[in-house]
Amino acid sequence: MINSKQRAFLRSIAHNLDPMLHIGKDILNENLIKQADDYLEANELMKVTVMQSVVDDIKTIANDLAIAVNAEIVQVIGRKFTLYRKSVNNPKIKLP
Repeated sequence: MINSKQRAFLRSIAHNLDPMLHIGKDILNENLIKQADDYLEANELMKVTVMQSVVDDIKTIANDLAIAVNAEIVQVIGRKFTLYRKSVNNPKIKLP
């Protein structure tokens, strides 16, 4: 569990990130979860965009993906959200 100071630090890093995953009408399928899991293991921080065609609640989608890949939600803004998970093999981000 990350605290508010760590969350603010991660938000500052994520500000310049481009979205690496785009969720469309299929929402959360097995392939998308695998991609998110692999990306988080390599980079620890990931920004995700939910396409306009998706009518489901963005916070629910973010929560479902976070649970599926064992990550924490850093922030949800509009149709974008950011996830963080500390890498087991290659930690890059040192939290305050």
